[in-house]
Amino acid sequence: MLVGLIRRQLAGQQAQVWAIVLLQLVQAAANLLLPTVNAAIIDDGIVAGDTAAISRLGAAMAVIAVVQAASAIGAGYLGAVVAMRIGRRLRAEVFARIQSLSSQDVALFGTQSLTTRATNDTQQIQAFAVLVFTMLFAGPAMGVGGIVLAVQQDVALSVVVIVIVPLLLLIMYLIVRRLIPLYREGQDLLDRSGGILREQIIGVDVIRAFVRQDYEARRFARANAGLTANNLQSALLVAGMLPMIMLVVNISSVAVVWFGGHRIQDGLMNLGALTAFIAYIMQILLAIMMAMYVLMTAPRAAACAERIQAVLDTEPSVRDAAARIPGAGNGPARPGGRSTDAGAPAPGPGLLQFHGVGFCYPGAEAPVLADISFTAAPGTTLAIVGSTGSGKSTLLNLIPRFLDPTEGHITVGGRDVREMPLDLLRGAMGIVPQNSHLFTGTIADNLRLGAPEATDEELWAALETAQTMRFMRDLPLGLATPVGQGGASLSGGQRQRLCIARALLRQAPLYLFDDSFSALDYRTDTRLRLALDQVLAAATVVVVAERLSAVEDADLILVLDDGRLAAQGTHTELLQDSATYREIAESQLALDGPL
Repeated sequence: MLVGLIRRQLAGQQAQVWAIVLLQLVQAAANLLLPTVNAAIIDDGIVAGDTAAISRLGAAMAVIAVVQAASAIGAGYLGAVVAMRIGRRLRAEVFARIQSLSSQDVALFGTQSLTTRATNDTQQIQAFAVLVFTMLFAGPAMGVGGIVLAVQQDVALSVVVIVIVPLLLLIMYLIVRRLIPLYREGQDLLDRSGGILREQIIGVDVIRAFVRQDYEARRFARANAGLTANNLQSALLVAGMLPMIMLVVNISSVAVVWFGGHRIQDGLMNLGALTAFIAYIMQILLAIMMAMYVLMTAPRAAACAERIQAVLDTEPSVRDAAARIPGAGNGPARPGGRSTDAGAPAPGPGLLQFHGVGFCYPGAEAPVLADISFTAAPGTTLAIVGSTGSGKSTLLNLIPRFLDPTEGHITVGGRDVREMPLDLLRGAMGIVPQNSHLFTGTIADNLRLGAPEATDEELWAALETAQTMRFMRDLPLGLATPVGQGGASLSGGQRQRLCIARALLRQAPLYLFDDSFSALDYRTDTRLRLALDQVLAAATVVVVAERLSAVEDADLILVLDDGRLAAQGTHTELLQDSATYREIAESQLALDGPL
């Protein structure tokens, strides 16, 4: 899987890869020639007293050394470039796949796990690729060439090589086989500890409020201890590999010197040949060391490749009807007003219809929604109410296809949403999610997510409609005011109003508000709704609300109860005909007597 993942990222880089292979082979050949030339200098020059031979062979040795250094530098540079491109492409591929996943798919992996896979895991594969393209081809060439040339120097002494090479390979095999499951487990433990840490940082105020610091510290300590134990086991194996290899090689070197000395004494071997033989032993050691470095990173990279491939192999549960409309631009269509997708056809009016819609999570015993049917016409406001867990937000998430229904179908403007390109469908909506999320940047940056080319005047107009002018006047930088990650520098009500302003800039025929007024006081809520009634008079507005006072004037109210449509009608009609609605009203408004 690791090899296949890297091979796929090498598309268009075959020329660089072949250049790396050639340079590494040149480097290996030069390294292998040096001991032979050195042996000739000793035997033919120093021992024979031939100064001219020493000069001639010394010059050749210098040229070979320059070629070896130049090829090593070239191979290293090209290898680093190719490896960095692999990392860049892999990160982009993982990011694109994550962006295509639905919220349901993301929940299967977990946010922290996906973050780790897109960053740490890809970094591990990139580090492995660096070693592959700087060592992998030169190492085997030096190892095989060293064995052949060592045998050529002296056949009898080569018995030492025949013994030590299989022994070294066995040591590495046993250690690497144990490392693979440890590295795989380590990545999962890293996900777990990172997830706990993320929860504790985000919920630090809650932890302090309930005086749970000691409990959370113990919880993190348990996860940290598991990760530490795993890393310690793998580190001990890696740390033990080098001393074991060095022990075998040093013993073999002593054996070579011992037996080689006796062979020189008996006249069966030259001094230069023994020197070259020792050099080839060291080159075989270097080749094994290079292989060791590659093999040490391979198990972790293989575990990371499995995790990344699991993301890449995940087919989005919400499939786009068309990845891109021919001739369209890169942005979503913005019906009414400006459009960022000039080539895309404008959607029809915001007529919203549910036809026997149901939704059930995979493996769940009961559906979240069942047999939901209604119609919301342009120029009307549809409100959805119900007790907690009745399926209100799930119903709303089906409209922009954050989730897909498991039964029935939904139409917008008369078209089935599953037959519409996602860019076109979502571009026809202004969405204010339940979680008022803002991104790091300025207020203007966040607002322009809804309309990238909006002018400052349009931004201020949307902010005024969203009733933000009161706190915007207190900001000395105005639209350039920095916003912390998640909008941490703003209150809940301020974040909600900025998200509403962001949605208003879409100029869409359909607006979805998922409990988007819960953090507002009644006075601001009232002013905001009056302003929205004027600005969105021609649009279809769908509102999920907990407070009935916020939906009393809706043209149609849906009452959900355990995922089913218990009743629908106006506020007055439901007070008369729906016991569920009356119960909600009595609990909120403290009404006396039957209604």
